[in-house]
Amino acid sequence: MTTRLDFSAAAPSPWRVYGQRLDSRFLIGSAGYPSPAVLAQAITASGAQVVTVGLKRELAGGAPPQDGDAIAMLRGVCATTGARLLPNTAGCRSAREAVLLAQMARELFDTPWIKLEVIGDEHTLQPDPFELVDAAAHLTRLGFHVFPYCTDDLVVCRRLLAAGCEVLMPWAAPIGSGLGVIDPAALRTLRARLPGVTMIVDAGLGAPSHAAFAMELGYDGVLLNSAVAQAVDPPQMAMAFAHAVAAGRLGYEAGLIAPQDMARPSTPCGNEPILVD
Repeated sequence: MTTRLDFSAAAPSPWRVYGQRLDSRFLIGSAGYPSPAVLAQAITASGAQVVTVGLKRELAGGAPPQDGDAIAMLRGVCATTGARLLPNTAGCRSAREAVLLAQMARELFDTPWIKLEVIGDEHTLQPDPFELVDAAAHLTRLGFHVFPYCTDDLVVCRRLLAAGCEVLMPWAAPIGSGLGVIDPAALRTLRARLPGVTMIVDAGLGAPSHAAFAMELGYDGVLLNSAVAQAVDPPQMAMAFAHAVAAGRLGYEAGLIAPQDMARPSTPCGNEPILVD
């Protein structure tokens, strides 16, 4: 039986997101699982304290949201584990549509938190930067706490911060691709240029090692869905990612050695003294 991951033995430092303390730096999605039971087991195994829940695009047109039983199950799992739901505007193609869906999500889930997605390209599912910034500005004026899914473009990220976002969610790679961090230099630049901003790497991670690498870059958290939901054993994969996220953050906090082109012996030799206790 899969159990909730225990971070007490070796835990990275806690962090705060829109004023809320979180101990786990792994955020998990809730779409595409083979059954509600497997989803519940994966969430529990992940130790995640934030679970995203997508609302169908048709909700903006008056159609019902996700299956009621699934919503009730998610609420129950979150109540049991202490996690909180993060509604998601996945499927929206315009700022207007995303704002309308976010308002409905706030009423349905009674939370100001919203993961903002405004997609501009059907092939890559790349966010539309113009509609995204427009929606973010509108939602922050309405009192939402916005988690914008964006690319690793520094200028777009600055515009989102100016729009009122306190959190950024740059992608590692296109959604569901499993490619891992395809542009480490861009993510390093974001982290260096926006040192005080809470940033969560979102989308495109396919293996626990990808998550560890993202955390070693100094990012505050990781959000993913497909790599766990589509695994042969989702609960076990969720636990693997949770360990990788924690390990990557611990490594970053401990201080990674700088890479260099030449070898450097770890054992002193030659004219260097050897200290004997």
